[in-house]
Amino acid sequence: MFWIVQPSLLTVVVLYGAGIFLPPLFYRNPHVQNLVAHGAAMAASVAGIVLGLAGLLAPTATTLSISSNLPLLTFQVRVDPLASFFVLIISSVGLAVSQFAIGYVREFEGRRSIGALGGLYNAFLLSMTLVVLADDGFFFLIVWEIMSVVSYFLVVTEHEKPETRYAGFFYLIMTHVGTAFIVVTYLIFYQQTGSFSFETFGHPATPLPEGFRTLVFAAALIGFGTKAGIVPLHVWLPYAHPAAPSHVSALMSGVMIKTAIYGLIRVYFDFLGGTFPWEWGFTVLAIGAVSALLGVMYALMEHDLKSLLAYHSVENIGIILMGIGAGMIFQSYGLSNLAALGLLAGLYHTINHAMFKGLLFLGAGSTAYATHTRNMEEYGGLIKRMPWTAFFFLVGAVSISALPPSNGFVSEWLTFQSLFLSFQIPDVLMKIMLPIGAAMLALTGVLALACFAKAFGISFLAMPRSAHAREAREVPWTMRIGMGGMALFCIVLGIAPMGVIPMIDRITAPYTGVSIAGHVVSESGLAVMPGTGIGFASISTPVLAALMAILIPAALLASAALGGRLRKRHYKTWGCGINLKPRMEYTATGFTQPIKQVFSMIYRPTVKLETEMLEESHYFAKRMRFETHIEPVFQKYLYDPVVRVLNRIADRLRVVQAGSLHLYLSYIFITLLILLLWVR
Repeated sequence: MFWIVQPSLLTVVVLYGAGIFLPPLFYRNPHVQNLVAHGAAMAASVAGIVLGLAGLLAPTATTLSISSNLPLLTFQVRVDPLASFFVLIISSVGLAVSQFAIGYVREFEGRRSIGALGGLYNAFLLSMTLVVLADDGFFFLIVWEIMSVVSYFLVVTEHEKPETRYAGFFYLIMTHVGTAFIVVTYLIFYQQTGSFSFETFGHPATPLPEGFRTLVFAAALIGFGTKAGIVPLHVWLPYAHPAAPSHVSALMSGVMIKTAIYGLIRVYFDFLGGTFPWEWGFTVLAIGAVSALLGVMYALMEHDLKSLLAYHSVENIGIILMGIGAGMIFQSYGLSNLAALGLLAGLYHTINHAMFKGLLFLGAGSTAYATHTRNMEEYGGLIKRMPWTAFFFLVGAVSISALPPSNGFVSEWLTFQSLFLSFQIPDVLMKIMLPIGAAMLALTGVLALACFAKAFGISFLAMPRSAHAREAREVPWTMRIGMGGMALFCIVLGIAPMGVIPMIDRITAPYTGVSIAGHVVSESGLAVMPGTGIGFASISTPVLAALMAILIPAALLASAALGGRLRKRHYKTWGCGINLKPRMEYTATGFTQPIKQVFSMIYRPTVKLETEMLEESHYFAKRMRFETHIEPVFQKYLYDPVVRVLNRIADRLRVVQAGSLHLYLSYIFITLLILLLWVR
């Protein structure tokens, strides 16, 4: 496969490079800049898909290296199954999103430089691809930092808005906090091995002492967890994802945060050799369960459609970590088959989440494009004005709600099965804790279904509740094709798990020592049996899809036949004798009010009601204003105190800022003198 891998990799780099540098040459014509930038991104994505598939099918990993004049730095990449899987995800999402962007970014023409936006977009895709291909710690940190900085500039595209600047600043701080911990992780490996090469990190001849292994585990979890958005490090997502242009949000939520999942698997299963105490796996599982549950609970309270989707990213990262954590626990007890199953479930949900979350962000971008607002309370009735967008959004909503036979159902079902199989663990505590994790996952699924019933029903059904919704029009075909591509990925991943599982098995087999694809997929190739040989449970999504395709039309035909020749009659919906108005509809606030009351201990809701009475009578209200808020617990009790302490420290240090150039030169001179004395 080397003859495919090397040219594909070179093509990816060249085409993304063309997308970065060519658009500015056409500065007089934004339309051409748009076509060049996103056309190059689409071509590079196709080459990336070829590279990913070739890397997954290749019998051995391919390594390419270019030395540099900088000490400790080697531009080295490795195309192995794990890296190839993530290249495939990045490229598949990148292809559909780039197609969508051709129509979407025309909204920015005349307001922003399309060449700069397109160049940054290509740099973002290229940096993510190189992050998962990097085979050297120093090189990894460089491309990781480029990815973070480029994504920051994309987030602040509409920098004239104060909330956008705040979101970008917040994101920049959080991402660099995470980077600091990743640097610590790699420095520990470097201190022990004397090299930044990933090959030496994971070499059995240079094992880390036990204390350093624990330190690496914790630093990697915080560093990569910040980028992934685990609770309580998730606070930047609901700010940054909504602030960015929607095609960038789709990449950030669908792909960028997955690079952190890649980093965790690479460190735990590759560099640390896949051997660890059960406490590590339990920690990952517990963080995943809490992230999943709290993520969906906060999503339910959001009325900004993109903020709602951002919180769902927290939820789905939690589900991914639950699969990985379960795999780590099983691995620690020597249950290799179940370890492979848990890791497989986590990776399956990784690709599924990339697809349906990318689709949903494109759908949210389309509604914002047509209505010029992200507030669901101002939507309503969009299904009649935007039927294509409504259909694609519904596909994404069904998938993220894990309804059969969608792709989300398959991966969550595999996660459930891996948690239920905990009865094989000899430890009683773990036998109890893993089913508790399954119960939390079940509650998460129910709340996710309620959340997307709200998102779709309030946005697309009933009557328009604003002039924006009444005047909405379907988005251009270029945007619809992009959404259609993502919807197709979701459907294929749902009804063809027998093709996906062997592909992921190529990743998990080297880390767990066993290949389970032959056990998980039945001999007929139509059913999935995650019991790994013990006949625990089985499911067949192709059969489910075929049954639905037959039974639903049959039911409609039967009802038409049994109903006879009923004459079609049209009546107004009964509304207490008055005409129905949009203000009488169920709102997003009203939809979630019962759930808010049930979980009031977590939400801590506050209600503010202002009433202005008529001057003629104090019994009749002239105007009423109702506001309700939930308490941002993590921001109030975790981050705000830290910010206050830092502000106090900064106030005390302000005395050194006297505005005198001579004084500043003295500082520099004294610092240099101290450094020279230290190193002499």
